[in-house]
Amino acid sequence: MGSRFLLCFRANVSLFLDGCCPVWGWTKGGVCTQELRGCKVVTGWRRSGPGLKLSTQHWIRVCQRLYLFLFQVTGPSGEGTDAVVILEKTPFQEEKVLELLKKHTKLELQMRNDIYSTYHLYPPPELSEIKTTVVYPATEKHLQKYLRQEVRLIRETWEDYKNITLPFIQSQSFSIQWVYNILEKKAEADRIIHENPDPCNGFVLVPDFKWNQNQVCQWHPGLDLTPGLGTGEEAVAKRFGVPGSQLRVYLHYQPSYYHLHVHFTALGYDAPGSSVERAHLLADVIDNLAMDSMYYQKRALTFALRADELLLKKFQEAGRV
Repeated sequence: MGSRFLLCFRANVSLFLDGCCPVWGWTKGGVCTQELRGCKVVTGWRRSGPGLKLSTQHWIRVCQRLYLFLFQVTGPSGEGTDAVVILEKTPFQEEKVLELLKKHTKLELQMRNDIYSTYHLYPPPELSEIKTTVVYPATEKHLQKYLRQEVRLIRETWEDYKNITLPFIQSQSFSIQWVYNILEKKAEADRIIHENPDPCNGFVLVPDFKWNQNQVCQWHPGLDLTPGLGTGEEAVAKRFGVPGSQLRVYLHYQPSYYHLHVHFTALGYDAPGSSVERAHLLADVIDNLAMDSMYYQKRALTFALRADELLLKKFQEAGRV
């Protein structure tokens, strides 16, 4: 698995860097950085091109595998439109590792200690592929999704759901047109793994954008309108040779969007959103409902909310947090 960059284009203060940054020092490629408390602070980004300007708003923390930049895309007429661009280094494929080591690859020694040494390796262009995902135009919800925020755990009772969560969901306008585009085959029709056209219990099984479809260990599709667990597992086993015993099949609560969908991920893949405070194994959900159809009305559910989420504010106003 490679590291991931997250670029959120947004407004307001123009900060175009070119060669030398007067505040933080010398830069390369238009990016000005400084180490700060273990994180790299990126204060600007520069891109040339007719009719396109990027402007920054905040310092962005660059920690572990996450790289975030906030910008706004400014068109020829001066209007600004938000966008999200996600850059992710594609995983190494086994057959190309040997090729990487055989080529005249540039190595820069960083540290040597006894039998251990570390290097910066600069691979040739054909082995430096970067997967790029674009969300444009992006809403405020899209932008906030990729910003680091403090998180709070919520214990939601059935009464909380009826009085707080459900009214909140009904009051919001969540765009899921992209889901209907898939179900109606207006988009991603060539990516469909399996389809059940039944008008009542039908569903579509498609790969998630997070998967490059080359490495099974990174497998992560979404399943919409799932009638049962077995059909999805059979489709995966037939298409990719991955048995059900090597799949993590779960629902999210709270979900990213309110249209019933199930996630199938390979156990070997450290999938985002598979943590205990959000993921509920589908087999467990099925068993719980088979045991008692009112099961989820009788127990509290725990989930995490970011500090900037409106739903958290609703729980706070109700005195539940």
